[in-house]
Amino acid sequence: MKKIFIIGICFFSSHVLFSQENRLEIKKDTTILQETFVIAQRKLSNYRQEKTLSSIDAYLEKANKVTMIKRGNYAWEPSLNNMVSDRLNVTIDGMQVFGACTDKMDPITSYVDVSNLEQVSINSGQEGTENGHCVGGGIDLQIAPSKFYNSGLKTSIDLGYETNGNYKTAGLDVEYSGNKFYLNADAIFRKSDNYDAGNKKEVMYSQFQKYNFSLQGGYSLSNHNILEANIIYDKATDVGYPALPMDVSLAEALITSVTHRYKNDSTRIKSLESKLYFNTITHIMDDSNRPNVPIRMDMPGWSDTYGFYSKATLKEKKHSLLINLNGFYNKSLAEMTMYPNDPNQPDMFMYTWPDIRTLYTGLYINDHITLNPRESVSTTLRLGFHQNKIAKKVGVESLQIFHPNISDSKNRFLLSLSGEYTIKKNMFDAVLGLGYGERAPSVSEGYGFFLFNSFDNYDYIGNPNLKNEKAFELNTKVNFKLNALKLGISSSFFHISNYIIGDIDEAANPMTIGANGVRLYDALKHASIFDVYLNSSYSFSKQISFNSSVGYNYGVGSNKQNLPLIRPLSYLAEINYNTQKFNAALQLEGNGNQSKYSSFYGEDETSAYAVLNLNLGNILYLKNNKLVFKYGVENILDANYSTYADWNNIPRQGRNFYLNASYIIF
Repeated sequence: MKKIFIIGICFFSSHVLFSQENRLEIKKDTTILQETFVIAQRKLSNYRQEKTLSSIDAYLEKANKVTMIKRGNYAWEPSLNNMVSDRLNVTIDGMQVFGACTDKMDPITSYVDVSNLEQVSINSGQEGTENGHCVGGGIDLQIAPSKFYNSGLKTSIDLGYETNGNYKTAGLDVEYSGNKFYLNADAIFRKSDNYDAGNKKEVMYSQFQKYNFSLQGGYSLSNHNILEANIIYDKATDVGYPALPMDVSLAEALITSVTHRYKNDSTRIKSLESKLYFNTITHIMDDSNRPNVPIRMDMPGWSDTYGFYSKATLKEKKHSLLINLNGFYNKSLAEMTMYPNDPNQPDMFMYTWPDIRTLYTGLYINDHITLNPRESVSTTLRLGFHQNKIAKKVGVESLQIFHPNISDSKNRFLLSLSGEYTIKKNMFDAVLGLGYGERAPSVSEGYGFFLFNSFDNYDYIGNPNLKNEKAFELNTKVNFKLNALKLGISSSFFHISNYIIGDIDEAANPMTIGANGVRLYDALKHASIFDVYLNSSYSFSKQISFNSSVGYNYGVGSNKQNLPLIRPLSYLAEINYNTQKFNAALQLEGNGNQSKYSSFYGEDETSAYAVLNLNLGNILYLKNNKLVFKYGVENILDANYSTYADWNNIPRQGRNFYLNASYIIF
């Protein structure tokens, strides 16, 4: 299968010549997307974009099916359809990127910033398999496309300040756009001290500092050929995690790619796009700033990924076909060194990820069929080969203590299928979808060695013998429109076989001091996850509108235990006032009491809460330039609360005043 991976890269290399002969173009079909966030810093944003300088995490948290799991004030882990990152496919512009932290302190979303991206596409369930296999769905953080606007030089400066945590943000963007060439450079800096929860209670170890730089350039080879290159460098230091026993001294990423695009609307094959990419991540955990630690530890991790994709869009009568051939090779290594307080005792060392090499090659096909002007059908297929190999011999020997019959490599074949029917009428539209998908265990689930989970206070051991996790899904969506009133209801049901989760091993002793015991990754026979959301909006006038959303979620395993991290009843209500140069919104958001929590997996009950927010915005025109202000107050009533997604019940921010200013020079 390595030959297939190499063939894919060779296919990229020959693509420029091939496309010149066939006059092809890329045109992605977006009709199946569940939700897309357009990140437009320069616009007076709608209700999803209260701050022009919000982090990606804050944008994602506004989606119905997305929750961000917080272990601190930085690097929140996305959860989609009540499934965490192991069951998702999170990519950056179609590129596979893998974190280097065994404790999930560096989700992929933490290595980009709003300045890097054009939009975020959120795809539920098997709709999220365009870039790789998943069970819960896919999130693609999309870089801005070609910018051949011939608009010359444009510069913007962004500044932001928030009172809670003395949080400061600064950004600079410089762009040159011509007919044949464009170049865009941007930088952003974020720094926060410890924030305060409600009632002015300081949350210790919640500080962070982050830099992000990106450079993107493109050259138009001809009317139909474009060559682009992109570099993102992201570095976070002094990152505190109040919900965990350790902090992070360094989280650093270099993400690079080169892309060739060919477009021509006049041919049957509409497009070709090919990308070669490389990214490397370094992540270092330490507890040097924590007092009274029983034993000092350093836990560095590294992840390198080499990959490619080449995708084409074809149009033939009623068929719109998207084909994506992709592959990657990843190296994940993490280690732990323990320093006893007694200087006469030797240091203890072990690999927590024993240099796991992952090779993947896959093919994705999406056929969107227009039956008539009102009805359409969309089908998808993804086939993939997935191989894990343990490069460190000591890693094989360590895991053989718990799994005597394992070898140093494991091959898997993965399958994903889905179908969707859409009907559109004057007053309503409806979607019915079915899907089946498989995923391989993550590196931690398959090969982790004594990974401490502070959520349930257990050490975890991976299991290379785990079977593929398999999911059957049903999803529906119906929208009604009657004059100024819009109503929508969406629902998803997942029946997941071989549901991977930790199971207590009574015979094993924990490595972490104070841990309750050891859990080996195993699989429940099955688990069921269900969600339903009701959305509504009403426009009282061109200036005044009302939006609301109510959601209910449920999850249980075949052992009759509630699944962890299942969102309780949630709601959002907002009234908006918008004019060309001013906007204001008053927002109420909250959750009900989490009555169906999972004590079996270390979860406890969280109380109901409600938070009131106010955000406003202005645009001022200064000759040919523009000044944009976004300002407001979050948690107006200074509520002291935690949500079900706050690791170990760390409290959320209390009252926070903020001001963002963007000056755009044309």
